[in-house]
Amino acid sequence: MSELVARTGRLQQRYEDGYRLIAGCIPFRYKTVKDDDGGRNETIVEVLMINSTGGPGLLFPKGGWENDETAEEAAEREAMEEAGVRGDLVHFLGCYPFKSKTLQDEYSPEGLCRAAMYALHVKEELDSWPEKSHRQRSWLTVGEAIGCCRHAWMREALEKGFSKWYDDGMIHTLPRKGSS
Repeated sequence: MSELVARTGRLQQRYEDGYRLIAGCIPFRYKTVKDDDGGRNETIVEVLMINSTGGPGLLFPKGGWENDETAEEAAEREAMEEAGVRGDLVHFLGCYPFKSKTLQDEYSPEGLCRAAMYALHVKEELDSWPEKSHRQRSWLTVGEAIGCCRHAWMREALEKGFSKWYDDGMIHTLPRKGSS
């Protein structure tokens, strides 16, 4: 079995109009729970968040979108590297600009970033993944996740992107893998 390794460095990073381009996702699953009366089963949606290595609060997987991949491939890669999950990207949630104190470099001296965010329907949780030693996974309801987001732009992606898509019926809008 080959060992999974996270990409590092910024040599392949994409930039556009002074923004470092980021790709990420909101991983989700359907969970069946009993209603409060213990009678009927109800299906709820949970989202997966990971701890921040730089302080309190929780995050969604995200990272630099590199020159040799599409935004979708970058989002899937980051989900595997940071959260240890694989699945299907089913909807584009939008682009969210933000300013990073830690991502300042010669191409984006002000730390401007633009994140392309997707909904990822989780199909597999890995027992081992590249960042397992310093990441913890937490499955939360959307309401719980809104209260735990470390960054305002991620909360906006959850509230305005994911929650709107949820309210609209969670229709798959991206091509399914293996289909033409």
